[in-house]
Amino acid sequence: MPKKTYKKAVALKYDRQKEDTPKVTAKGQGRVAEKIIELAKKNNIPIKDDPDLIEVLSSLEINEEIPSEIYVAVAELLAFVYSMNAGKKLP
Repeated sequence: MPKKTYKKAVALKYDRQKEDTPKVTAKGQGRVAEKIIELAKKNNIPIKDDPDLIEVLSSLEINEEIPSEIYVAVAELLAFVYSMNAGKKLP
């Protein structure tokens, strides 16, 4: 019987004027993950589906800064977010 897998989600926050590195602000699996994704969509927050990155980020604690070992992956994620926001009027 195959192992049941649950959807996972991790939310990050980064304000480069206030913080040196992004931090985990929410994480969960199953229904919690679905709620995180639902809220992101509702608030027009870009979503990137990257199972490997989610696996690493989900091992971090809430409000924990991103470790230097995954800066490159998170930088690619931020580049994705910035490209999604290009041309959008932000609050």
